[in-house]
Amino acid sequence: MLSIAIIREDLKDIRYYYLRKATFDEARSFTGRMNEILDKVNMYNEVMQKASPRLYDLYYSLYIKNHTQESLSEELGYTPQYVQRLNKRLLKYLQSVVVRESA
Repeated sequence: MLSIAIIREDLKDIRYYYLRKATFDEARSFTGRMNEILDKVNMYNEVMQKASPRLYDLYYSLYIKNHTQESLSEELGYTPQYVQRLNKRLLKYLQSVVVRESA
């Protein structure tokens, strides 16, 4: 089982990947290979396909569309505290499901 700290770092990497996806795609055309981040992105995306709709939406909005918790709370009409609680639930869900092989 991964620690919450590692999952948070993975989610930061995933957010960065989607923020700079065009650059990663362009770089692949020069290097001939995608950075290892794509493996992590695919693993988390696959895990999220089995999540509840609310957690799936939260993952997509925060980590793929790069919303902040505050901007998402405004968009959805939730309190920032509720979005924060949902994010903690998302982290616990990921912790219970994500298994990464150790090197």
